[in-house]
Amino acid sequence: MRGQKVPSFYLLMSLKDRAQKLLEEALLENPSLFLIDYKIGPDNNIEVIIDGDNGVKVEDCIAISRAIEHNLDRDEEDFSLSVMSSGVSEGLRHIRQYKKNIGRKLKVKTKEEIIEGQLISVTDDAVTLTWKAREPKPIGKGKITVTKEALVAYQNIVEAKVMITF
Repeated sequence: MRGQKVPSFYLLMSLKDRAQKLLEEALLENPSLFLIDYKIGPDNNIEVIIDGDNGVKVEDCIAISRAIEHNLDRDEEDFSLSVMSSGVSEGLRHIRQYKKNIGRKLKVKTKEEIIEGQLISVTDDAVTLTWKAREPKPIGKGKITVTKEALVAYQNIVEAKVMITF
C-alpha cells in the first residue's frame, strides 16, 4: 500500500482490521510462516506471534513488523507493535507446529491424563505419541519395559508443549 492511493473503504476499517489485513498480506509473501496469535489491547498495543515450518528468524519478524508498521499512519492513530516468534513455553496450538516437531518429546495434557512421549505422527485430526513404561510381568515377579502408544485427538488436547532435553 505504500506509495499507492489508499481505497476509501480502507480508511473506514478499524486499526485492528487494517493491521490484520496487512498481517495477512505479509504472511502470504512468506508461506512458510503462519500466525499463532494476534491481538490488540485497548491501548492499541498490537501483538503478533508467528511460527514457521522451518523456524522463525529475526529477519522474518522484522519483515512482518515493517509490513504492518510502514502501512499504518501514526499521525492518524497511536499504536505500538510487537512481532515475535512462538517460544517453547508457548505450547503448540497449530497443526503445522505439531508437524515440525515430529520426532521430539512432547508433554500433552488432556482432560483425563498427562502423556509424555515422542511425537511420531500427525494427521489432520490427531497426533500419535509413543513412550516406554515399566509394567509388571504377565507371569511371575518383576517388571518389563513395554512400548506404549496413544492416539490423541486435537479436540482432547488441553495443552501440548515440547520438552527440552539436555
